[in-house]
Amino acid sequence: SVRWAMSVRLIRRDVEKGDPPVRPYRGTILIGQEAGRQGTPSVHAHGDDDVAVAATGIDRVVRSRTVPFRLAAGVWLAAAALVLFLALPLAALVLRATESPGFSATTRRTLRQALELTLVTTGVSLAIILLFGTPLAYLLARRRFPGVHLVNTLVDLPMVLPPAVAGIALLMAFGRRGIVGKHLDDVGITLGFTTAAVVIAQIFVAVPFYVRAARAGFSRVARDLEEAAADLGASPPTVFRSVTLPLARPSLAAGAVLAWARAVGEFGATIMFAGNFAGETQTMPLAIYGRYEAGDLSTALLLSAVLLVASMLVLLAVRLVGGRAGDLTGS
Repeated sequence: SVRWAMSVRLIRRDVEKGDPPVRPYRGTILIGQEAGRQGTPSVHAHGDDDVAVAATGIDRVVRSRTVPFRLAAGVWLAAAALVLFLALPLAALVLRATESPGFSATTRRTLRQALELTLVTTGVSLAIILLFGTPLAYLLARRRFPGVHLVNTLVDLPMVLPPAVAGIALLMAFGRRGIVGKHLDDVGITLGFTTAAVVIAQIFVAVPFYVRAARAGFSRVARDLEEAAADLGASPPTVFRSVTLPLARPSLAAGAVLAWARAVGEFGATIMFAGNFAGETQTMPLAIYGRYEAGDLSTALLLSAVLLVASMLVLLAVRLVGGRAGDLTGS
């Protein structure tokens, strides 16, 4: 019919403009049962991807062409609003930090103490996470044992647990009157409100980020490669060291970077379990909080800017390592 011919021309015009509702097609008009059992005209595409386009008139085609554009405009506006919301506070922080008078003696001393303590404690935390988290991730990825779902839940729980709750839980376990801490206190070992407490808090909140990434990396390693190495006479440790570990290394590296970043930014559990003592338990986030509470906004801004730059560098490293992991795994 004339209306259908006009509809087809409209669709083809969209195709030529490069914004079609369907893929470009080369087809013929089908009527009756072949078009959908209800006499609806359609254009059937013959090519790599078969696409069927059905319309009853110009009004339906026009609606199908205009509604997606309105929807796309709304999507773009919503996305732009959210991006602006995320970017505005960060831009304001950088702007106000550049307007600050600079690094005074107090700022330099606070930055040096907090940065040194942060680097030392996060380095120790990351080493412990790698040492104990890698075997756990391998077991979760390759073995099915009683309670595996419970272990997975326990590993993921610190990611959603409020930091204050994590700090109280650590205090009840390792504080001087805690379940374990009271026995340690009897032999002269105190964990609460010490530098060791900072490390424990960082491990508790950061370990899920590494274990989850490592578990995914081990799961993606093809078993055929490991079996081939075993058939060639390689022992299980050799297979793990020469086949499994190299293939999973990008995921492990990405998880390690994420875990380290989470440890650097840890605040709530640390201040509850370790306190905020300069040079002993005051990491960078706690130093920012302490200077802000003391009315020294300029120092707090400069310390925040330093952490912001560090966070951006960490995120860039994760993107690069994650891209390598995707290339190696084909994802």
